[in-house]
Amino acid sequence: MKINQVAELVGITSKNIRFYEDQGLIQPGRDPQNGYREYSMADAEKLGRIRLLRQLGISCDTIRRLGNGELDFDSCMREHIKVLEKESGNIKHMKEMCILLSDEVDSISEIKASVYLEKMKELEKGGVRFVNVKFSDVKKRRTGAILAGVSVIALVLAIMILVVWANNEDPAPKGILALVIFIFAGIAIGVGAALKQRLTELKKGEIDEAGKY
Repeated sequence: MKINQVAELVGITSKNIRFYEDQGLIQPGRDPQNGYREYSMADAEKLGRIRLLRQLGISCDTIRRLGNGELDFDSCMREHIKVLEKESGNIKHMKEMCILLSDEVDSISEIKASVYLEKMKELEKGGVRFVNVKFSDVKKRRTGAILAGVSVIALVLAIMILVVWANNEDPAPKGILALVIFIFAGIAIGVGAALKQRLTELKKGEIDEAGKY
């Protein structure tokens, strides 16, 4: 089967399938004549199992480790049940807080935030989590920005070292060497400054100002 055929059969998209391939969850065969992916019924069944587990909230990493035999399926399910029970408890408390606000407050301007935040703080001491999804998105983007910036700076520094080494082997006019080093140093400094600014923006909650607390 072609990718669009197996996608329709399983009830997911071609993008889903390619993502699962990138995650190492499935390795379809290839048509030797044209190199196109060829999916078997076994692949379709595997994708169905992946879809089921993903819809239950199982991570791709866990699914891959289950497939590799690194994890015991029964133990994994029992552990995930505990996670779901904890999340269910958190949702229950958030629902109760919303009901309380609905009963006690008529408009947003009347909310005495400190009172309710204190109640939430007490619940958090007991293990309840009030999740700020946007905060985790910011952390991921901060990591991506840092990796990108550091990679570029490292590349520029490596080129500068290579230029200096090459100059020692075959000296160039000092003016040209100084200009080249100045240009690359400027690039490294510029990237560092841009990275610092980006991290500052993310820290301030550029992704979602309302998500800060």
